[in-house]
Amino acid sequence: MSELELIPVEDIKVEKAVTVNELINMMGKSGGFTAQKLADSVDVIENMIKKEGCLKILSFPACIMATGTRGVIVDMVKNGYVDLIITTCGTLDHDLSRTWAEYYKGDFNMDDAKLRDEYEISRLGNVLVPDSCYGEVLEDNLLPIFEEIFEGVDSMTTHEIIDKVGAKLDNEDSLLYQCHKHNVPIVVPGITDGSFGCQLWMYYQFHRKFRIDLFGDEQMLSEMTDKAEYTGGILIGGGISKHHVIWWNQFRGGLDYCTYLTTAQEFDGSLSGAQIREAVSWGKVKADAKKITVEGDATISLPIIYAALKERL
Repeated sequence: MSELELIPVEDIKVEKAVTVNELINMMGKSGGFTAQKLADSVDVIENMIKKEGCLKILSFPACIMATGTRGVIVDMVKNGYVDLIITTCGTLDHDLSRTWAEYYKGDFNMDDAKLRDEYEISRLGNVLVPDSCYGEVLEDNLLPIFEEIFEGVDSMTTHEIIDKVGAKLDNEDSLLYQCHKHNVPIVVPGITDGSFGCQLWMYYQFHRKFRIDLFGDEQMLSEMTDKAEYTGGILIGGGISKHHVIWWNQFRGGLDYCTYLTTAQEFDGSLSGAQIREAVSWGKVKADAKKITVEGDATISLPIIYAALKERL
């Protein structure tokens, strides 16, 4: 054990209007449980972004795209904080639905039977998703786009499909549009697990030769991580998107930078609840990597982290 360094705990003193970064810096000196972790995460991500030759990977589940946090992720792409995104199919659903229609604010305690029977509304936490703004709008818009972009083509990767759909949009608030504009690939390993994938399946009913080239996605991920001098990950939530980031990084000795924002617990042995230190045992994150796990809702933590980063960078 190295020599113990005793650093005094400092009180947070909000004596005037403070910037987000000033508040984060005070949290970093406060010794305040998750507040300390939140402050450390800003340092880790700042170092990752500033590191020349570092491949910056962002992973997240679809749910946060139904909220205003979508705007933070879009802005991260626009400002060059992200080189690659790995996510779930619902991310495409929510981004496109909100590009062509609107979602609405709700409440966790609403009457779900009434929402379904009387209003034809699905509830995503405290966000309301009318059928007309989700499944119906995707059905109306996606199949014509697929007919156009797949003409004369029998196979495409998920990142190629998503990029071509993004190219058809003209909306600055859309993640797919901004990723196309800034050449940030979006990979969706579970592409059939959502409405976007269902529309691909519908296209397949009339074009039986068409195939989704998942191996092409994996080849790109292998090449990107292998060629990178350093790699860093901002992992929001768990599941397939989180695992795909750490999986491909094990073949290069692990991530050099890693920030994990999670609400999951590790006691059940799930990947989603696994702390970064567990990934070290698999060789998916380097033992000496700059790393931090921040417990809490990413719709709170990510906007705060990003606001502090924008002040610093």
